[in-house]
Amino acid sequence: MKPKVTMIAWNQNDNYVVTAVNNHLLKVWNSCTGQLLHDLVGHTDEVFVLETHPFDSRIMLSAGHDGNIFIWDITKGTKTKHYFNMIEGQGHGAVFDCKFSPDGQHFACTDSHGHLLIFGFGCGRPYEKIPDQMFFHTDYRPLIRDSNNYVLDEQTQQAPHLMPPPFLVDVDGNPHPTKYQRLVPGRENCADEHLIPQLGYVATSDGEVVEQVIGQQTVDQDEQGVEPSILDGMIRQLQLEQDQRTAAEQEAASNAPQNGEGTPRRG
Repeated sequence: MKPKVTMIAWNQNDNYVVTAVNNHLLKVWNSCTGQLLHDLVGHTDEVFVLETHPFDSRIMLSAGHDGNIFIWDITKGTKTKHYFNMIEGQGHGAVFDCKFSPDGQHFACTDSHGHLLIFGFGCGRPYEKIPDQMFFHTDYRPLIRDSNNYVLDEQTQQAPHLMPPPFLVDVDGNPHPTKYQRLVPGRENCADEHLIPQLGYVATSDGEVVEQVIGQQTVDQDEQGVEPSILDGMIRQLQLEQDQRTAAEQEAASNAPQNGEGTPRRG
């Protein structure tokens, strides 16, 4: 196999350069002379993440598709810490990105399963306030393009950024309690009954019945005889009311009396 460099990073003071090679080795070089100083061994798949510590020039972080996260002392060529991103029942999760906090005391990583991993010193109580899994119920809804090639939500025919605020769900589409729904911008002051999406049961193409948030059904499912979406009905109603208010305001403005004469019609 012909060696190829997949990632490169300078350390904090630029005295060293670390390169990741597709044979799973990390190489530490003297940036002035080009001399190879160390081979860092530990990864078993390609590495696409190299992050230098914000103020400690000795420390470099690496992470890759093998699920391994290493913290190295590149001056000595040794491992300082190691974490393997094993996900119960699903094997390991490839690590796609990592970043240090400005103070160098924490770093965060994202993986192929949509997880945010936070490492650091101290207790994790501040992070226990939110669920482990947070997605918007519209994240996996199909999109289409109109005649102008603009993107629209397939079911509501609205531009995604103009749709009402979505609901927070877990990875299986189950909605979170109302206290989390209020974290979504635009839902802070909603009544409780507007913060509880309803679950429904739908039949897949192979006849299997699965539970999901009703708001995730598509037009195809509605055409196949699945009960219409209550949640999407609420969203469409909100959109309709917004359109009606806009039209009424425009009509009132156009019918406003000129020079103080006449009486405007009711919008």
